[in-house]
Amino acid sequence: MPPRALAPWLTPLKTHLTSPSATTSFTLTTIAHTTHGHAVPRARTVEFRGFFPTLSLHPSGIKSLKEQNIGLNPDIYESEMIAVTTDVRMEKVGELGSSGGVVEGMFWLAEVGEQWRVKGKGFVLGGKEGEEEREVVGRGLRLKEGGKEKEKEEGEWTWERQVDMYFANHSPAMRGTFKNPPPGTPRSQDPGNPQLKLGQKVEDLRDEVARANFRVLVIRPEEVERLDLQDPENVTRTRWTAGRDGEDWEEAELWP
Repeated sequence: MPPRALAPWLTPLKTHLTSPSATTSFTLTTIAHTTHGHAVPRARTVEFRGFFPTLSLHPSGIKSLKEQNIGLNPDIYESEMIAVTTDVRMEKVGELGSSGGVVEGMFWLAEVGEQWRVKGKGFVLGGKEGEEEREVVGRGLRLKEGGKEKEKEEGEWTWERQVDMYFANHSPAMRGTFKNPPPGTPRSQDPGNPQLKLGQKVEDLRDEVARANFRVLVIRPEEVERLDLQDPENVTRTRWTAGRDGEDWEEAELWP
């Protein structure tokens, strides 16, 4: 994999999102269609899970991965792609599939007075299918210096284990939400599976029901915009647009 340069906007956004006081939830918008075929926006608040595949694993997650003989991937890749986790039964997954993956994330970072918009394509990882998704996401990965040597020392990096790690990084109660009744269905409707109910805790990282529903959603940015409101007398707005290869970012200063 050839080396890739860092996106010019990555460092300031990463600095904000990884600071101790950072707000890590953001608005994720997809495109849905009415029964008449009209396009309509759908927005929801989601939790930022880092820049794929970098993870700040909780000690309990590391312990579970080791005790359950799954292990950890070597830390050899990085990227500017945003990761969130989701239930495959959620509407946003279907909306991505019906709209060509078009998605936008909007971060409002009140502590620094900045708004960031990230437009691009979303790719869902974790199911039996997904070779095409892996290929596109893989092209967005950057091999860290010394990565190949580290992989030889610590073992092979795999897609499956990376998804395992995202699942392990959730609390048992959060893992249990992937065994909830189907999201959005009426409470009066029988889920049809006695294993689907609220308030469960999942310790087994290979729990068949929870893992069947768990996915990692990766957003590969194509356009990023920063609105800096820190100085009311000189508000700035900057847009970066990726080239056809997903690199060679073009920067433009805009009026706010």
